[in-house]
Amino acid sequence: MRARRLGWAPYALLLPSLAFLLVFFATPMFQAFVLGLQDRTGEWTLASVQRMLNDANFMRALTTTVWLVVLIVPIQFVLAMSMALVVNARLKGSGLWLYVYALPLGISELAAGIVWVSIFTQTGWLNSILEGLGLIERPIIWQSSETPWLILITVVLAEAWRATSIIMIILVAGLQSIPPEYLEAADVYGATTWQKVRHVVLPMLRPSLQVALILRTILAFQVFATVIALGGTGVTVLAEEAQRWATDIDNDHVAAAYAGLILTLSIVSTVLFLWLLPTREEQQP
Repeated sequence: MRARRLGWAPYALLLPSLAFLLVFFATPMFQAFVLGLQDRTGEWTLASVQRMLNDANFMRALTTTVWLVVLIVPIQFVLAMSMALVVNARLKGSGLWLYVYALPLGISELAAGIVWVSIFTQTGWLNSILEGLGLIERPIIWQSSETPWLILITVVLAEAWRATSIIMIILVAGLQSIPPEYLEAADVYGATTWQKVRHVVLPMLRPSLQVALILRTILAFQVFATVIALGGTGVTVLAEEAQRWATDIDNDHVAAAYAGLILTLSIVSTVLFLWLLPTREEQQP
């Protein structure tokens, strides 16, 4: 009955969002797929996809991108969950901690990379501190092309510092939507902090977890400026290869093939999270 009274109002309210998604997401996505499956004459072909797959940097870029996703997402989730629990505990000064945690949100990806370059250079803060403490005898070269795994670690740390706040804010909103009666009942039954988190907080947070993990995984597939700033030519990712083909080689079709691959991986990961973390509404038959 209530749905009948609302009539077309909900659909009318959704129209601006749908129009935005259609114009700025669906249309460019379709055009990118089309461009990646055409040659310069407009003929349909898989030549651009084959050139991408045969590119000398393709496997290296794909492997690095996957490793970044595998490392960044769980690290940021654990950090964001801890930060969100601290803020939601409403301890003295928790409001200040929220502002401190949210500060990196005001820094762009490239600026964050430059900040961390000053930390990891041979004469940077980290080596100076380690030498001062007597933990190392000579500076560690963190950004050498001979040790790409060290560059990968620096990128993961920079991204964790820069973007964990995004997940934290989503989780704080989810935590504050949990009715306090559930946690009070857990206290009555003598549940420990870990038991409350595992059996009460996490199940009630599923919608927020779903959104946070999907958003962060998509952003991890698109990491670009931080890798450029910290890694230079030592490492490469899919987004960097797309940019190289578009600007340096001037081949928009292969660049579009890379973009289409990134988009495909993002969609697959989204579907995977929706399947692994269904909300109670989605679980209903």
